[in-house]
Amino acid sequence: MTTRTAPDDLPPPPRADRPRPGVVRTAAGVLWRHRAPLAAATGRVVALAGLVWLFLTATLFALSWPVFTRMHDQVLFYRHNEDPYLHDTSGLRLVVAWTLPLFLLLLGIGSAAVQQACSRAVAAGTRDPARPPARLRPMLTVYLLRGLLVWTPPVLALVVAYRLTGHQLDTPLPLARDSWAYAVVSDLPVAAFAVAAVLRLALALAPAGVADGLGARAALRRSWAQTTTLGGGVRVLALAVPLAVVTAVVLRLATQVALPLRPAVRGLVEGATGNFFAGYYAGILSPVIVGILCAAALTLPVTCTSLAVLRHRLPARGAADGSP
Repeated sequence: MTTRTAPDDLPPPPRADRPRPGVVRTAAGVLWRHRAPLAAATGRVVALAGLVWLFLTATLFALSWPVFTRMHDQVLFYRHNEDPYLHDTSGLRLVVAWTLPLFLLLLGIGSAAVQQACSRAVAAGTRDPARPPARLRPMLTVYLLRGLLVWTPPVLALVVAYRLTGHQLDTPLPLARDSWAYAVVSDLPVAAFAVAAVLRLALALAPAGVADGLGARAALRRSWAQTTTLGGGVRVLALAVPLAVVTAVVLRLATQVALPLRPAVRGLVEGATGNFFAGYYAGILSPVIVGILCAAALTLPVTCTSLAVLRHRLPARGAADGSP
């Protein structure tokens, strides 16, 4: 004689049949289990990046010193003549434009190092054997290729729109202001930035793929294949938007907390150099640099781990699973 078993007395389903936890829960578990090595790796990267950033900023000020000297001399001249002085920052903007790629390279190297550590932590908990971790060169290559693919259309669109519809006072505009061509070219940067945002989301998983052992171009193709499907695009967008909002909020709060550094750094640099403008711009940059470093230390491991988990979850078109 057999007895019927109540539903509550049934044994739990096998572990393989249980649904997998979501990306956020899995990423949180990886961050908690590997909190010590990830915190140590992030701390080393942020500390080294801070030292290099300080050196690059000092180099920037050294290259800009003739500009600061000319601005200081001009303000003394105009003050002697009792005339108002509006300092010209064109020379300073030129130096910043030439040194900006160095700062972007520094951010790329730091992000690559943190991404590699987070991808190793994620791969340690997967069932599939992880590929050998990538070296720094392919990581930097994928950041460079992704940057060129994402930012080339907006830059070209801005240059073309300025040349054809800009407010040039010395030469006539090539396009009539009331023509349809003028309206199209004027709106070209907006469309280019929209395309850049889509490309950035489509290639968001490429660094995680390189950290798992793929080549730079293979990682870009795999990220495109995983995110251009309907399900992949929705999941990437649902993960990227909250991460971007959290990063922006943390950056804003960290910069506000570091604002008391502004008068201290300004007084220190101005007292040491005797140049008001050098102290003024040093005071402006100091809370921004501190805010970026703090935001990177707090949000970069979360972002890199979440993207690495999502890369393992999303299958590519033509593949049965998300394995490389």
